[in-house]
Amino acid sequence: MKNRISIVQTTLPGDLLEPEVGEWVFSKISEKLAKCAHRIRVQSMYQWDEKIEFCPEWRIQFKTEPEMKSELIRAIQSDHPYDVPQILAWDADSTEDYFNWVQG
Repeated sequence: MKNRISIVQTTLPGDLLEPEVGEWVFSKISEKLAKCAHRIRVQSMYQWDEKIEFCPEWRIQFKTEPEMKSELIRAIQSDHPYDVPQILAWDADSTEDYFNWVQG
């Protein structure tokens, strides 16, 4: 497949209420930085300040055009509540129909 889209994933604090997470995600989509997003609660385990932490988080996965990936990442960094947010990004093959929809 040559129909490439970009996926950008981050996490938000699990103590945020669903409407707060929804508003944060909505802002990225309404600014046309992403075409859509999935949000789901997850349990995270990680090392921070020499301790192993366990906590609930929200995993957010955006789908966007490859040309918008950098701008979306900058927007996430600019208003993310974490000191060191997880931001992962990769390109993925998609069907032609989905690619065309993401391209808008």
